[in-house]
Amino acid sequence: MQFHHHGYVSGDPRVQQASGTGIDRPPELPDEVDVLIVGSGPAGMIAAAQLAQFPHIVTRVVERRAGRLEIGQADGIQARSVETFQAFGFANRIIEEAYRITEMCFWAPDPEHPENIVRTSRAPDDPTGISEFPHLIVNQARVLDYFAEAARNAPARLEPDYGWEFVTLDVAEEGEHPVTVTLRRSAGEGEGEQRTIRAKYVIGCDGARSRVREAIGRELVGDQANHAWGVMDVLAETDFPDIRTKCAIQSHDGGSILHIPREGNHLFRMYVDLGEVSADDHGKVRETTQEEVEARANRILHPYTLTVKHVGWRSVYEVGHRLADKFDDVPAELVGTRTPRVFITGDACHTHSAKAGQGMNVSIQDGWNIAWKLGHVLDGRAPESLLDTYSAERQVIAQNLIDFDREWSSMMAAKPEELGDPTALADFYVKTAEFPAGLMTRYEPSLITGETAHQDRAAGFPIGKRFKSHPVTRVCDANPVHLGHHHRADGRWRIYVFADRPVPGSPSRTTEFAEWITTSPQSPVVAHTPEGLDVDAWFDVKVIYQQDHAEFDLGSVPPAFLPKVGPYQCVDYEKVYAADPADDIFEARGVHRDGALVVVRPDHYVSQVLPLEGTDELAAFFERILGARVNA
Repeated sequence: MQFHHHGYVSGDPRVQQASGTGIDRPPELPDEVDVLIVGSGPAGMIAAAQLAQFPHIVTRVVERRAGRLEIGQADGIQARSVETFQAFGFANRIIEEAYRITEMCFWAPDPEHPENIVRTSRAPDDPTGISEFPHLIVNQARVLDYFAEAARNAPARLEPDYGWEFVTLDVAEEGEHPVTVTLRRSAGEGEGEQRTIRAKYVIGCDGARSRVREAIGRELVGDQANHAWGVMDVLAETDFPDIRTKCAIQSHDGGSILHIPREGNHLFRMYVDLGEVSADDHGKVRETTQEEVEARANRILHPYTLTVKHVGWRSVYEVGHRLADKFDDVPAELVGTRTPRVFITGDACHTHSAKAGQGMNVSIQDGWNIAWKLGHVLDGRAPESLLDTYSAERQVIAQNLIDFDREWSSMMAAKPEELGDPTALADFYVKTAEFPAGLMTRYEPSLITGETAHQDRAAGFPIGKRFKSHPVTRVCDANPVHLGHHHRADGRWRIYVFADRPVPGSPSRTTEFAEWITTSPQSPVVAHTPEGLDVDAWFDVKVIYQQDHAEFDLGSVPPAFLPKVGPYQCVDYEKVYAADPADDIFEARGVHRDGALVVVRPDHYVSQVLPLEGTDELAAFFERILGARVNA
């Protein structure tokens, strides 16, 4: 965490200085906004937290509830989400209060006494160490609280406007605020009254029954529900030995249970198999009582028993896999000729079962993806064509999720004998660990994702996948740190300069690049950073040397990696790193010893890998994304 460069800070350093719209934010909804976010779920609140980092953008969040969510349905937090929390500054705090999943136990019918279940195997949750971040369980409401805090403490001082229900919208063909949104007061003074707001853009984060989706004519298409599950968060007395371990439990003829311990040591969640749903059920299965769910759970758990003492939350849901064909309001045939004005995220554009623990996690990435892009367009950093990449990127990811979830939920619902191999479920869980962890996402080449011509320069940073952090040594203070953990959600692009062999200070490709990035008119830093802003306001350029930190000092490092920032022009010393001889990042991530440039977008995904001498390609890459040079 960096602070004091604007003057002495004696209070909470997480509270950034208010600026832009945060200086005089009106308590009531204004008539015109830049971005209107509908819904304060995971996608809506991460979008708010990101856009609050752009202080001159007028963003408002409307939520039909009268206040914060108290009990959330989602609870699984995958490693990629915790990595994202790190970018928003609250990973460590949420880890402390969450339940951490380290392994999963698998139970199946006893071959000798099939009416009983026995533990058949244990599987580590992250068998190959794909992430330094843990897999957590924590109430969705707490996730929203943390994002709300990040938005409230950001320069724009953004807070949700509770008690407003979305009714409909209309998109005009022209005008500075072409989206007219009708809202209804759903709680508080004036309940039932309607009003309109004009917006430049709208983000629909309003769930599976999304009215925003309906307003732009999109539909969820896919499989109809054919299997039901009772889910309950309970306090209970039981002799089941793995009650504090995540479990997949398959019985002989009573169905299955996905068991998930909750945070706080006492609460746990069970997804209890209620069986196939007939085509003419018409939702009757949703009337299944709590007593019926408990009875089914006890049948599955036999010879163990479960006596529920308190129900914190319960529901009955039917598995369905549905997807919108596009995640914005522009017809496919008009992409590139019309700017998208309305976007849908999360359950509004993709639905699936809860048992893969993906709903909240994928929604979070939807919200972050569109938010930083809107921030760039409205802040004047990029042309509107950037917005076309949202639907193009996230629709593919949602389809991949549905394909995975269909296979996993089918295996969970199957009888053990139908799977053939008794270890099939456990083997699938281990084999596919990277996908549910949220780390399999790979974006295809596009405006913001380059080709792989130079991928061999840094093979361990695949273009299109998220930047996989690694331990390094911060040279200024010899602290061991994770290189990627300093990448905060501040809207900046990162350029990681992996130095070539010569020691710092001697002639090298690294020193030549450092000279180019600070002086050349083609440099993205020179060409695109507006006058009057810090030199690293739009681009965070860091260097990683191959030498041990003790083999050189900061005096030999080019000024490009020691920028002066803030009103007092203080040197930022935290952009110079050295490889750890005991765990060399160059070796671990396959970085060529002749050096490399790794370009990372604001949401952690690798956009480009180039050789140190690839300055023309770097300049062309950013000119394509950011448009004409600001400082021509």
